[in-house]
Formats: sequence, structure tokens, C-alpha cells
Amino acid sequence: MQIGLLGYGTVGKAFYALCEEQPSLTVKSLLTRRPRGLPCQEVDSFDPIRNDPEVDLVVELIGGIHPAYEYIASALRAKKHVVTANKAVVCAYYRELVDLAAKNGVCLRCTAGAGGGIPWLSSIGRIARMDSITAVEGILNGTTNYILSEMTSRNASYAELLKEAQQLGYAEADPTDDVEGYDARRKLVLSANLAFSALIKEQDIPCIGISHMTVADIAWARERGLVWKLNARAEKKEGSVTAFVCPTLFPASTPEAQSNGSANLVSLYAKRIGKQSFFGAGAGGWPTASNVLADCLDISAGASAFYSDRPTTPLSVDNNGEQKTWLFRSYGHYTVRRETAAEALEAYGAVSEADPRALLAYLPYGML
Repeated sequence: MQIGLLGYGTVGKAFYALCEEQPSLTVKSLLTRRPRGLPCQEVDSFDPIRNDPEVDLVVELIGGIHPAYEYIASALRAKKHVVTANKAVVCAYYRELVDLAAKNGVCLRCTAGAGGGIPWLSSIGRIARMDSITAVEGILNGTTNYILSEMTSRNASYAELLKEAQQLGYAEADPTDDVEGYDARRKLVLSANLAFSALIKEQDIPCIGISHMTVADIAWARERGLVWKLNARAEKKEGSVTAFVCPTLFPASTPEAQSNGSANLVSLYAKRIGKQSFFGAGAGGWPTASNVLADCLDISAGASAFYSDRPTTPLSVDNNGEQKTWLFRSYGHYTVRRETAAEALEAYGAVSEADPRALLAYLPYGML
């Protein structure tokens, strides 16, 4: 297959190198801001790629929503397959892009958009074809996992480790998307939509980050055999989905608690096969590029328009229903309560008005 590659950053460079080892894939054109001296055709506009009948597949690795959306939509309309690592644009235009791919008889793949180097979305698609997935959840953000892991092992402060994560390249100069949970929420939307054949809106999922985490919080959990993680969870109910992103306390013996550094650990729950978990590098040039390459090879082998050709149904996010165990921390005091997610989130909003540094955490195993 002939590929039009958009972007030559960390992931783009790694993907280009991987393609050179694949006889069935050739990067014919590269959209780049400046000359790279590569043997392929280098262009500064998307038009030559879109209009080239020899380009079968467009790989979008520039990031952001615009102009990535315009490029992807234009490529699909031109009946070119698309692979992207861009969770933001697929999440924002999920229904439109999936429908465009199906309408034009081409494929859209974004495995690298959730889980980095883990074959997470492709595994969801495969399992959803043979079983009914009831829930998806996981540690989906490497930046927050690094910060929380290091806070736990080194007794260092959040501010100190955020700065360190930025110096190591794990966190952006503006870390808001990572530390406030928005990045994990986008990945949860993609995961839940595919698992449940749903259309869930990103803004409907409540999101609490880790920016208020303190050394005292880490110590409180350690004394009780618990470990902090930022966890994203979606569970399908009758006609709706329970979904949220927030700090979560896992027993120290669980795989989630022992997932350290910038790694991701994600799990799905299905009616017949039960729980399946996937662990691996959540980010980085080579792991991400490897999943982009895997998507290209799947398309070359005749993959379906999206991961699943099942019809999608709009599902609302409804956090009422089953009561769960929650930890509230305000003014240095910790309180454990049994409430529905909706009740806990509403109560947290009220507590936060009095104490802007308040914290809410989910305890999936209850208090030990």
C-alpha cells in the first residue's frame, strides 16, 4: 500500500522507520513544515496527497483537532483509508468519521489513540464480535501514573514530580489534559463507544484529576494497604452507561496497584470470558508507532470499515443506580461513604465549594 504520512514528529519518525522494514507498505508522500531530506515526496499541503490516486492510505500524526479533522474527513471522502493516533479528533467527531469510513467503503483505525503501544481498541473490537462486553476501565494516562507511582515510592510532592515528569517528556508544558483526567476521559469514550456500540459524549463523563493529591493522601492510603491510581471506568447498564474518571484506591496486591511508571493497564469485562487485562507502554514514539503500523497492516489484510461494523446507539451517561464506596478528603479529614456515583459527585461538588483542595476517590474493593 502507498501511504501519505501527515507529520514527522517523534511518532512520525518512528513510524517511517518501521515502514521501511515492511515490503507491503511504502510512504510515498510526507506532509511536513520543513524539508526532511527523505526519499519520499515531501509536500507542504494536503492537496497533493488527497488528489494522488496512488495513495491508498493516509496516516495522520500531527495531533490536535484542526486541521487534523479536515485532513481525515477529506481523505475518507476521497476513499482513502485512514490511520491516526489522534484520540482528540476521533473523540470529538466520532460518529461523523465512523460513518464517513463506512459510507465510502474505507477503513478508519485509531488503536494508538488509547493505550499507546497496547493493542487495546483492536482487542475490544475482536472480543465485542464474539461476546458481550459489560465494562471497560483502566489506567489510561502515563503522566499521572508516573506521578502517582513516584509519590508512592519516594514520598515526594505532587508539584515536585510534575516538574520532573515535564523534564522527562512525560508531561506537557501545560499538563492540564493529563493531570485533570481529560486525556483519560477521551480514551474512555473511544473504549466505551467501541465496547458497547455506543455514542457517548465526552462532556457527559464526570472527571476528577490528581492535582490536589498530597503526601498525606499517599500516607493515608499506605497505612491501609492501598495505592492511588487515576482510573477511568465505564459500565453498561440497561439503556445507559455509568462512567467517570477519578482517583481510585486499589489494594497493594492488585495488578493495578503494581502498574508503575508511565505504563498503562486496561481491562474489559465480558459476560462469558470474564475479565481480560492488557499491560504495556502507554506512550512513546516506538510503542505508539507500532500500533499505527499494526493498523496499517490490518487494513492491508482487509479489515472492516471500523473495528466493528455493528450499528451504534446513543447512550446517556447515568451515574445513578448501584451504590459504591467513596473516600472524601476535606481540610485534612477523610470520610468513607456508600453512595451512587451521582450522589458522590454531587456531594463532592458541594464540598469543593468550601474547600477547593478537596479530593474524591473511588474504592472499587470497598474499605479493607
